[in-house]
Amino acid sequence: MRRSALLVSAALLGGCGSGDPAPDVSAGTPAATPTSAPKRATVRRAHCAADAGNCASVTGRVIYVEAVDPDGDGDAHYVLAGGSVTAPGVSVIDVRRGLRPRRLPHRGELVSAAGPVYTGSHGQHQIEAVVVNHQRRG
Repeated sequence: MRRSALLVSAALLGGCGSGDPAPDVSAGTPAATPTSAPKRATVRRAHCAADAGNCASVTGRVIYVEAVDPDGDGDAHYVLAGGSVTAPGVSVIDVRRGLRPRRLPHRGELVSAAGPVYTGSHGQHQIEAVVVNHQRRG
């Protein structure tokens, strides 16, 4: 009687689960170890001053960086996937020489910028950054 109760219990427990066979522990495969989630990229968000007119702020991921500006004034231009300053979901940021970081951001990195919106040399709306923050390393 005891043996049949044990078999019924085993059959019931075997029916619980996903239907996948149990892993063969004797095969020497290492057990899964919990891993920490990868750190998420962060950036300090830029904001317009409360009394600033014609100001926009945007945070987004870099799609393209123009490191050498054709007019030679030393500024850089970032095209971000974020905001809608230039087009829906896209914002162009003009970063003057004094705000340029030593290492320009790479595609996919986060940038946040704020400043007045003006028309660029190609007729596009762009933020002339007065505040620009780059992704922090995690």
